[in-house]
Amino acid sequence: MAGGDGTVRHVADAVIRQRRAVTLSIYPAGTVNLLALEAGYPRKPDEFAAFILDRANRRKHFPVALNDSHFFACAGAGPDSLAVAQVSGKRKRSIGRFAYALAALKLLFAWPRHSIILDTGERQVRCEAFYVAKGRYYAGRWSFAKHARVGEPLLHVVALRQARRRDYLRFVTALASGKDVSGLQNVEAFTCASLHATGSAPLPLQADGDIVGSLPARLVVREAPLIFC
Repeated sequence: MAGGDGTVRHVADAVIRQRRAVTLSIYPAGTVNLLALEAGYPRKPDEFAAFILDRANRRKHFPVALNDSHFFACAGAGPDSLAVAQVSGKRKRSIGRFAYALAALKLLFAWPRHSIILDTGERQVRCEAFYVAKGRYYAGRWSFAKHARVGEPLLHVVALRQARRRDYLRFVTALASGKDVSGLQNVEAFTCASLHATGSAPLPLQADGDIVGSLPARLVVREAPLIFC
């Protein structure tokens, strides 16, 4: 199939519901293709075809159940999801990933803050924004969880205890410079297999670059992996 990570999510949802053993792949034609980056897919069609036909390139990918859907690369709630919620499909098609940057800039003038509680069943974390990684990449080649791998049944969570403008800008600056954001004073990082997130308001929840619902939400790594090539 051709498209972005959201396309994979919709197709994989259908495959999971039908319990069919189908091998999936995605030609990188979307705005941001985190799964394609993770897989190392070539962009030239002939090279891409040769890559996916090579059985040696097949790999496990543990999707994450998210309420009534799934996600495959990343999810979160906070300033990022509020910005994503403002991006229209028309603007996204017109200026691509810059639509997200424009929405984030507009958000700086009206900066809402909400309390969020993350519960793994073993620990609770209070924060104002959180990010969940299933794979290495986020918003392109950035990474807030360098050790996350799609083939491991784990969620890598980064929570911002406070998400004031300066806290968020500090986080984004560290992320853009390639630093380990888990070392920031305002950050709490941990891994888990399931996560329940509740908020003081029904904050929008983004997954793989699209809004998929709002808090509260439950995220659970599926026990059975899908196969990607």
